[in-house]
Amino acid sequence: MITALAIILILLMLLSLCLHVFGLPGNWVLLLLVVGWKLFQPHAMTWNFISWIAVIALIGELLEFAAQYMGGKKFGASGRGNFGAFIGAIAGAMLGAPFFFGLGALPGALIGAFAGCLILEMSHGRSFQEAQRCAWGAFWGKAFGMTVKVSLGVWMFALSVSRVWP
Repeated sequence: MITALAIILILLMLLSLCLHVFGLPGNWVLLLLVVGWKLFQPHAMTWNFISWIAVIALIGELLEFAAQYMGGKKFGASGRGNFGAFIGAIAGAMLGAPFFFGLGALPGALIGAFAGCLILEMSHGRSFQEAQRCAWGAFWGKAFGMTVKVSLGVWMFALSVSRVWP
């Protein structure tokens, strides 16, 4: 019985990583599943292990935003442009989510980061070419940050499977 439950949990953990494609917090869902298993099977892992998994999830979030910020800065974005990229990425993910069966959240976040940075850089008095360069930096920074966050989620999954399997 415990083996069947472990298989179900591992599949749910794997599916939680797919939530990233929809712009949802897959790493945090994975963490909640691991905490649930700890409560169900107290001997399976320590709270120290769960704390480390939580730190990895938090680092993933911070690195995603830092990569977007640094991408914009590297290409000349101002603080205002980076703020627009952050707001645009969130709005783009929400607006894109209804399209392509939910898969539109991913390109929506990338396009939103680009558009938000572009609009606020142009409102700051920059030419279209300068603003576009900054926006591309925010776009590629967001793409890199998302990749890092998903990679850390895969690492969380790999670390947790051995603790879940009986």
